[in-house]
Formats: sequence, C-alpha cells, structure tokens
Amino acid sequence: MLAKRLTLTGFTLVGLVCVAPAAGKLDFNRDIQPILSENCYHCHGPDKAERKGGLRLDEEKAAKETKDGVTAILAGKSADSEIIKRILSHDPDEVMPTPKSNRKLTAAQKETLQRWIDEGAVWGRHWAFERVEKPAVPSSQDLRFEISNLKSVNPIDAFIHAKLAQEKLQPGVEASKQTLIRRVTLDLTGVPPTPEEVDAFLKDGSPQAYEKVVDRLLQSPRYGERWSWDWLDAARYADTNGYQGDPTRTMWPWRDWVVKVINNNMPYDQFTVWQIAGDLLPNATMEQRLATGFNRNHMFNGEGGRIAEETRVENVFDRVETTGTVWLGLTMACTKCHDHKFDQLTQKDYYGLYDIFNQTTEEGRGGGGRTGGVPPVLDVAGADELDELAKREKLVKEAAAAVEKYEETRFPRAKGRPASESPAAKSLSSNVTSSIAEAPARRAIGLIDRITTELKDETEYVAVLKPLRGAVKRRDEINNKIVRVMVMDTIAKPRETFILSKGLYDKPTPEKVTANTPATLPPLPADAPRNRLGLAQWLVDRNNPLTARVTVNRFWQALFGIGLVKTAEDFGVQGEKPVHQPLLDWLSVTFMESGWDVKALHKLMVMSTTYRQASNVSPALLEKDPENRLLARAPRYRLPSWMIRDAALFSSGLLKETLGGPPVKTYQPEGIWEEATFGKITYKPDTGDALHRRTLYTFWRRIVGPTMLFDNPARQYCSVNVSRTNTPLHALITMNDITYVEAARTLAQRVLLAEKEDTQRLDLAFRLVLSRAASPDERGILLQRVNYLKTQFGENKAEADKLLKVGESPRDVSLEASTHAAWTSVCLLVLNLDEALTKE
Repeated sequence: MLAKRLTLTGFTLVGLVCVAPAAGKLDFNRDIQPILSENCYHCHGPDKAERKGGLRLDEEKAAKETKDGVTAILAGKSADSEIIKRILSHDPDEVMPTPKSNRKLTAAQKETLQRWIDEGAVWGRHWAFERVEKPAVPSSQDLRFEISNLKSVNPIDAFIHAKLAQEKLQPGVEASKQTLIRRVTLDLTGVPPTPEEVDAFLKDGSPQAYEKVVDRLLQSPRYGERWSWDWLDAARYADTNGYQGDPTRTMWPWRDWVVKVINNNMPYDQFTVWQIAGDLLPNATMEQRLATGFNRNHMFNGEGGRIAEETRVENVFDRVETTGTVWLGLTMACTKCHDHKFDQLTQKDYYGLYDIFNQTTEEGRGGGGRTGGVPPVLDVAGADELDELAKREKLVKEAAAAVEKYEETRFPRAKGRPASESPAAKSLSSNVTSSIAEAPARRAIGLIDRITTELKDETEYVAVLKPLRGAVKRRDEINNKIVRVMVMDTIAKPRETFILSKGLYDKPTPEKVTANTPATLPPLPADAPRNRLGLAQWLVDRNNPLTARVTVNRFWQALFGIGLVKTAEDFGVQGEKPVHQPLLDWLSVTFMESGWDVKALHKLMVMSTTYRQASNVSPALLEKDPENRLLARAPRYRLPSWMIRDAALFSSGLLKETLGGPPVKTYQPEGIWEEATFGKITYKPDTGDALHRRTLYTFWRRIVGPTMLFDNPARQYCSVNVSRTNTPLHALITMNDITYVEAARTLAQRVLLAEKEDTQRLDLAFRLVLSRAASPDERGILLQRVNYLKTQFGENKAEADKLLKVGESPRDVSLEASTHAAWTSVCLLVLNLDEALTKE
C-alpha cells in the first residue's frame, strides 16, 4: 500500500511552457496590497482602536465609500481620489504617510497607485485566504529547454522552468551522483550515506537508480528521527517546564510517538487531529490521548507566589498562538490585546479560538515533581504496573477509611467538612491543622509525619495513622516508577470565556465569546462540534485555504533552504507573497488529494530535477538571484548543528542507533546548569552508549538548551523558522567539543584499522565524511600534514596521550600513539571542512 502511495505515476509528467507576465491591468494582490499593507494599514487597517480619521483601506467597501463628500478611492479617477491627493501632497500636515510615521512612498509606488485607480481600482482578496485551487501544469507547446543532462521532469520542474523562462534563465546541470546521494541522504535521514551505499548507487546505471535510493531512505527508521526534529521545534518540545525552577517533566513518550507515526507515514490530517483532539475521538485509545501531549509542551510557570489563574491563561494563549503558527501561518499573538493591525483578524476571533482551548481541567498550579508533569496526565504503563498500583491504591483507601472513622470522633464537625474545621482543632498548630485539612486518602507522607510528630503522645491516633503511612509509602514506590505524560482533557462544566482587556488574565471585559474560528476564513460547518475536535477537523478540511499551503511550504523550506513563502510563520498581508504561487497551490492540492501523504510529497520534491541540480553558481546568476528564489541551481548552505553532530558520530562509527527512550545527557562544559539555576541544579553526564545517541534524544533543559546546538530555537515558544548562521565562533564547538574530538579519534582508529596505506586511509576518511575520495591536491596537502604531525606527537608523547584520552569511548591500544594522534588531528580537520558542514 505504501509503495503504491509513493509512486509518481499518478502525476502527469509534462513539458514546459513560457508563462507570459500578466498583461494589462495591475493586480491588487501582487501590486497594490503590499504597498497599502506596508505604508497604510497601521493607521487605516483592521485595528479599529488605532484607526485614524475613520478611514479603513483594507476593505473595498470602506475604502471606496464617500464620507462628507470625500472619497478615498474613486474608481477610474485618481485625480479625484483623496488617497492620491494625500500621497502627492507636499504639505506636512496633509501628506500621507505622515512624516512622523517614518514611512515614505517611492515615486514608483505613487505612480502604481494612480495607475491602478485609473484602471478601475479592481479589488482582490489576500491570496492566502482564497480557497486553494489546483492550477494547470504548464505544457510544452510553447517552450522547450535543452535539458539532456536532466534525467526526468516532474510537475515541479514544469512550474520552476516556466518561471525561469520568464526571467530568461536556464535550469542548472544535474549534480554528481556522489553529491546527490549525500544530499538526499542527509535531507531524508539526517546522516550521510555509507561508502557501500555510495558505491552501490555509482554502479547502478539503471534509470531507476536514484528512485531506488529515495525509496530506501523513505523506509529507513532514521527518516522519522530526522523529520521529528522540525516538528519538535514547532511543538516547543523540552524535558523541563522552564522558568527559574525549571522542574523536569516526562514528555519523551510523546516524542517517541511522533517518531513512530512519521516513520509509519501517518496521513498529515490524522496527525493533526490526533494531536489537537485525540482524546475527543470516539472510544479514544491511549495512543490517541498521548498524541495530545502536543498542546502540553508549552512552558509552565509553577514558581512560588505565582498566581495559578495567570499561568493557566498564559498556557491557553500559547495553545492558540501555536495552532495559529503551525497550521494557519498567522500571527495571532497581537490579537489577544487588540484587532490585528494588518490582517483581518479581530480580538473576537482570537477569543473564539481561546474558548476552544479553555476547556481543560488544568488549573495552573503545580510545577512538576514526582508525577512527571502538571495534571491532566496520562499513565503510560503496562497492565502489570497498573494492576499493582490499583491493589496498592485499594490498601490506601482501606487504611484511610480507618483514619477517617477515628477522626470523626477526635475532630467532631459537620458532615462533609474537613477535620481542620472542628472546634477540637483550634488548639493545634498550623502544621497539624493544614495537614488534617486534607482528607486522609489524599494525605502525602509528609502530612502524615507532621501529625504523628506533633501529636506523638496521642498513641491511639498515631497507631491508626501508621498503617496509612505504610500503605501510602508502598503506593508511592510504584507510583513514582510509572511514566506520566501531560495531555489534554475536557472539564466537566465548561468555562465561560470573556475577551480580556489587553490580554490581562484578571481584566475580563463584559463581552462573552464562544468557540469559533476566524471570520475571515471559511466557517466551522454547522454540524461541527464546537470543541478541539471540530477545530482540528476544520483545519484539515478541503476548504481551509491555509493548512496545506503552510505545511507544504515548511517541507519545501526543509529541503530547499527557503520556503516558497519565505515568511513561514506569516501568510498574512505582511508576509511574503510566494515567488512560485502556482507551484505552491499545485503542491498543496496534490498533497490533500494524495490523502495528506507526507512521504509521497517528500518523494515528489526530491525526485524533481530542480532538487537534483548542482549548486554551482555564476557571478551573473548570483547577482540576479542571490537568495536562489528562482531555483536555477540547487541551494548550498550550512547544515543545522544537530545534523552536523549526528553526521560526525555516524561517520566515525560512534553513533548508537536505538530508537526512543528517556532523554540522555551527553558531554557538556561544567557549570552551565549550575550558573543558570544559582547552583540548585547540577549536570551529570551519562556514560556509555547514552553519550553517542542521536541529538534528537538529548535532554533539553528549557532555560539552557544543549550547549552544542548553536543555531536552534530555544524551544520556549513555537518556532517554524530556519536559523542559519556560519559564524567562525561555531568552530569552537566543531573543533573543540568533546563529541567532535572523540568522533575524530574514533574515525582515525577506523581508517587506521581498515587500511594499510596512508593514501587509502585518507580516501576512506573522505568517503565516510564527504561521500567521495580525496582529490590529488587534497591528498598531497593532508598526507604531508599527517607526516608532520607524526613527528610532532612523536616528540611530545604527553600531548598525544592527552588527545587520545578525550571522550569516554575506549581506544585500540594496539595503535601506535603518535600515529593515532596525528590521524585524529587530520580527521578532525576533515570533519571541519566546509564541505562536511554544508549541504552541497
């Protein structure tokens, strides 16, 4: 079934056509709205509180209506349109934009607005809010490129080449087979290919050779590990709550679920519904409830003195804004305080979504601890553990019943009231009264000990408390071993939702709001449930114009470096209009029509000749298209730091490939956690295989993330953007961090044991790291370096021994120390070559 879903034969592979640029009238979305959005909407846009002069320019009716004899936009008559009079004025009290706004129209923009009005001021709706329709794939009737070097053409190439034709550009040549297999293996699995995999691809001369590589990679369990990383950034996944105390939470079973379902190619619409509302599905399974951990990945402020309701409200805010970013590509955050200044999103829209997420039992109090998280939580335990826990819970209840019976006499009070309200409790200390305020069955060991310590002379009372303490202790012993994950649930009595003044938790306005979706988007179906399930189903409905576009764009960003829409987090009017909108829309509809098949989409992208181009660039092309938005070549950019680390471990042979499990603590400079927590939390690295797991499994402390990641979001909030840098400071990690030095030492050992001649050893190191042999020039330089270092380390045995002791993994002591140290240095150099750190 999977192979059938991944085939490309369902797509019409066609030739190419030159699409002429739009002739005649200007286009509102392309030519006019960007000018208005950037220069006018701040004062004359959706936000009624900030709107000046009663003029609204983001809606056609308001912009064209006549007030007091004045019309801002009079179709066909720019000279009589007030907006033109104002933008052409030289009077500082009349000109728009105003001088104090620090905005200024260019002469070309002024001329464009005049021309558009004279052409009839034909309006349009923002492109991303229009229903996504499938455009026709360009045909070959009017244009043919000579692309004999490109082995196949798929619809992606038809759109890209048509755009190139408009720009009078040619597509690039295909990359070498070594470059191509390294590129696609890193993109789909996050680690480089093995020399054996490269050799097999080079020897396979069949037309299907590359497709066979792609299919193999899509079936690898490494695929799920690689693609989970981007999702964890979006989901703000971490292993602690954040804030000053930063207590540990247990969310890794949710992370493992993500890896599993991505490997199993769960359809993206199902992936969406389960994570937003899996618990609301009929007869929800444990796995479906576990999936809802997505919306509990946010930070949690459980510090002392913190107001619980403030924390709870902030958590609901986070869920609304994360959903808005991940599935809608909208900047929802500002609408919790006021109507959006640029997009047609209102404060009421925000609280309509807020009401949907406002119905969990989470109270905003608590900060983690032995339960592994803040309720509601899901017990992720086996049947035997749950049975044993139930038995011990029964014994607690029996012992508590005996205490309750005794306390009815010791502390007489009205039925149903706590013992602390008894007149007999008035003479007791606050420690005791606060302890007996809890029902016996809910008392922790600490509360029981307070009572028995202060009332030790009441031997009968102490005697009846003793069995309860023992039962609670035995219950807690197994209870603390059960893994619990924070998940979503629904409160029995729905909360009312009111718009909050300026987003302040304690400043509700009188305006009550009920569950709803933004009015500018298609409405919830009349029969849809007004809850998270209804929202989730609406997000993946065919009529939703955003979810497929936003998702496809992020996948494109991951493979090509920049999304078809560069502003992956913002598809609103302030976001970028896609350079290749027809392609984005075609891919979005194709994605939905495939049953939201992610692997099929990835295959379609990497099979394209656009993806398979070489990254070579001429000065002329670089000047014309510096960011490679037209895609006349393949992108070339620095790999993310997590992938650089995984690749180094994999190439050296150190990587321990075990799927899932609790997070691990790898090497880290001393004192980092201590400094961030005023000495309250210390870092102790793991040992053995845990040190060399994939970076995906590294323990993530919210207030200070893994130190070897120099370009990753902090995961305090949702992030879907690429943070790419290549500052030389990164070499402090890739040349000095224990992991990289140890990887170089192990790589050196690997090549020394595998080959007898230095030339073959160097070639093997290159093949393991770069998927190619060293060039003659590289061999000459590096073998000379090896011989020099052998002499240096031979004369300084202490330095050789010091280098060879870096890292916990054992070294083969049969290798001569100065030779091993010399090759370690050269292998570290190879791991730090620009080509090793870069996606070619």
